Amino acid sequence: MSLVSNVMAVDCDVDASNLYLLFHPFHDKELVFVSGKHAKVDNEVCIGCGRCEELCRFDAIEMTQGKAVIDEISCDGCALCYRICPVDAITMIPVDKSRMYIGTFRHGNMVYGRLAPGEENSGKMVNQIREISKNIAKEKLCPVTILDGPPGIGCPVLSTITGVDKVVIVTEPTLSGFSDLKRAVELVRQYSLPTYVIINKCTLNQTVARQVEDWCAEKNVPVVALLPFSPEMVEALVEGKTIVEYRPQSDMTNLLKKALSEILF
Repeated sequence: MSLVSNVMAVDCDVDASNLYLLFHPFHDKELVFVSGKHAKVDNEVCIGCGRCEELCRFDAIEMTQGKAVIDEISCDGCALCYRICPVDAITMIPVDKSRMYIGTFRHGNMVYGRLAPGEENSGKMVNQIREISKNIAKEKLCPVTILDGPPGIGCPVLSTITGVDKVVIVTEPTLSGFSDLKRAVELVRQYSLPTYVIINKCTLNQTVARQVEDWCAEKNVPVVALLPFSPEMVEALVEGKTIVEYRPQSDMTNLLKKALSEILF
């Protein structure tokens, strides 16, 4: 039996959302997320003076056949070109290609966002999907909400961990992974949140894995699981299942259940 059922799963890694690839949720609702604005040129009005191209510090404008052409990916939405255009040929239009999804999956409810390439305000999007998930969890009486956060220590990470009860940091036994772990623990401690560490693929470099364990012990951060590299994890992903579903009696499943029990209870 699962330790937790009817969960509220929230994928806060909006720049590279992937939980839906594993859980295949049924989408009840799709919402538009406006991340900002970008510039658009009216070619009928543009006189080709080139001022916008000259002053754009993002190199998002190029003169083509005597007209200004704006690269939406490079455009930062600063509106400088809009303000300095002598003939008002440029307008600022909403950037609305990003989406937020609300639905259900085999273990409960799911909310996630997908930020379109080149669009910004990932932290704002995380805040919005968290607010949506909070309301759904209250309505559906979900006992646990699990937020899958992005890597790093940037704005979307801050938006993910603000106001949560506990944080689980997953790391790997590499020098870069160890360095990122230290930065993440330092960040989380500023919020005075209970913190747990899982070392994934620990058998790939046992020397660094022991260094991570020793450092966590020194910092009083519990290491709740040492997960060995396992081909079964890859096989489970290929089948579109979690390892708990794919191999319910495996050592990996038992390690994960033990870690979950320690974190939750």
